[in-house]
Amino acid sequence: MAKSASDLSVTRVLEALAEPVRLRMVRILEGQELAVGELVKVLQLPQSTVSRHLKVLSEAGLLTKRTAGTAALYRVVLDDLSLPVRAIWMAVREQVDGSEDVRRLRAVLAERRLDSQAFFGRVAGEWDDLRARLFGADFTAKALLAMLPADWVVADLGCGTGNATELLASHVERVVAVDQSEPMLDAAKLRLKDVGNVQFAAGSLDKLPLRDKSVDAAVCVLVLHHLQEPVKALKEMRRVLRADRGGGVVLIVDMVEHERQDYRHTMGHTHLGFSEQRMVKMLDDAGFQGARVSVLASDPEGKGPGLFAATGRI
Repeated sequence: MAKSASDLSVTRVLEALAEPVRLRMVRILEGQELAVGELVKVLQLPQSTVSRHLKVLSEAGLLTKRTAGTAALYRVVLDDLSLPVRAIWMAVREQVDGSEDVRRLRAVLAERRLDSQAFFGRVAGEWDDLRARLFGADFTAKALLAMLPADWVVADLGCGTGNATELLASHVERVVAVDQSEPMLDAAKLRLKDVGNVQFAAGSLDKLPLRDKSVDAAVCVLVLHHLQEPVKALKEMRRVLRADRGGGVVLIVDMVEHERQDYRHTMGHTHLGFSEQRMVKMLDDAGFQGARVSVLASDPEGKGPGLFAATGRI
């Protein structure tokens, strides 16, 4: 028998309230209307996480939203909830320990009274979204590349269709794009046909077609997990690096360790990501110094495993 609209509504509410963070949010918003930025401060969570939970609660019909200028304000109005939904919330609300949230909420509300901070105090959590609407989502990351020394030569190892090469080329003297797949190199050449400082080379990562100490930095994005012997490739990267101009750095971007076995069959992955400990050990075994691994913030729209950025120096 098909569920009625009422049954579906109750089911959605139960699913929404199954997450402890969302329970805290409803308890906070039951007593006070808040902007996303204010919720970020109270909950001590990233803006993207808070926005994702607000979306779930809104779709379940638990929240009321209004707009004030550029800020979206949320609250829970018990009288607006249906009787079954209200009964569910009243049954669970006392199970929520919100003492720390209440303390931070008082501080947020006190800050709201300071006129000089009113705007950013209310919309700080939405500021990234506002900037993205005005300037695009990835301008910050692209701008940071301008910090690279303009006289560097950078190797993009396993360049694929040239995504990283394209980002790097406008900031350094030359990019050497290496891939063992001729179709990938052809796609990269087509993509970068108007870029004059890119050199393409066919070759494998465990036997790079580059001279010793010929590049200042090496970048390897989402390639290492395909290799049978990643340490051998890392040793090759170390061989081609030079450090006399402040370089000698390798950057590895890859997946954190995961359990998606189907990736072995559908995408030819040899390794199901790498743990932080394993990545550090591989860099150490390859002769790099100061190995460091940073897990990257997840994109809510991303459906794959998490990613990390690992660096080491010769």
